[in-house]
Amino acid sequence: MSPLLTPARTRGFLRATAAAVALSSVLLTAACGASDDGGRDAKATAAAPAGFPVTIDNCGVRTTYDRPPSRVVTIHQHPAELMLALGLRDRMVGTAFPDSAVLPELKKDYEAIPELAEREPSFEKILDAEPDFVYGGYGSAFAEKEGRSRKAFADAGIDTYLNREYCGKGQVTMKDTYDEIRTIGKIFGVPDRADKLVTDLRSRVAKAAAEVEGEHEVPVFVYDSGDKSAFTAGGKGLGTELIRLAGGRNVFADLDDVFGDVSWEQVVERRPEVIAIYDYAGAGSVQEKKKYLLSQPALADVPAIRNKRFVVLPLTATLVGIRSAYAVDDLARGLHPESFR
Repeated sequence: MSPLLTPARTRGFLRATAAAVALSSVLLTAACGASDDGGRDAKATAAAPAGFPVTIDNCGVRTTYDRPPSRVVTIHQHPAELMLALGLRDRMVGTAFPDSAVLPELKKDYEAIPELAEREPSFEKILDAEPDFVYGGYGSAFAEKEGRSRKAFADAGIDTYLNREYCGKGQVTMKDTYDEIRTIGKIFGVPDRADKLVTDLRSRVAKAAAEVEGEHEVPVFVYDSGDKSAFTAGGKGLGTELIRLAGGRNVFADLDDVFGDVSWEQVVERRPEVIAIYDYAGAGSVQEKKKYLLSQPALADVPAIRNKRFVVLPLTATLVGIRSAYAVDDLARGLHPESFR
């Protein structure tokens, strides 16, 4: 099957299975048997660090942390990069499912962490890393039908956190990015680092937005993948906000989802002037995507196709994480190159 036929990842919540719960119960029983004679381990008896306990509500799951997590598995790349940007390399015992090339300044640390799987690892594989915290980027990190539900982890004594873009609470904005960073900073007891990172990213976004202020609002179509239909960024995802800040307008901002399918007829009707191609492993190369788009007779009169105007963005840079601020600058330069000469 062509990599352009369907998107390469499932970005949503999936149904639970009874087997996962049963397995979790066994694991929980085993874990309970590992405590010392007094029924309390050293971690439980140690004094809580300053600023703890901390209670966090995340996508309907409330968790109280008596101390910062010390053994973390991240599923998907953007949670891993956020952790590394906060200087938390020493807490990370596993990563999984890289989407794009890692930011150069984080590459060395990222490569030093064991990669558990090219895609989402199995529940058992994650348990082998002995984490006390699992941080997922897409809803599929905690796919219930694959035995990785948040309840299954909780039953095994492992806390979880899901990137807020997948909480389903409406359109995601840059505020969600900043809130995500601050929340992770709070969980890990490094709020000052989080505040500094947020300040730096805000400055980067403000600078790019100022360069294109007052410019023509460019209609943009996001092409993620697909050939029978187009898989694109909808109005609930961060992509729409990034395009707006860069002086553009997502032509499918009315799509009531983070991502979704639209027809090619709709793309033609909305006449985008620029196509933003999302680049990530498993969905065809950028060259293949451009070749496909340029070869379709039905798209020949679309302004972006006629003028061959494309902007390429790593998928990781369009999600709630540290890369989104970089994406605003890249988009702004692609939509309004004259403003940066």
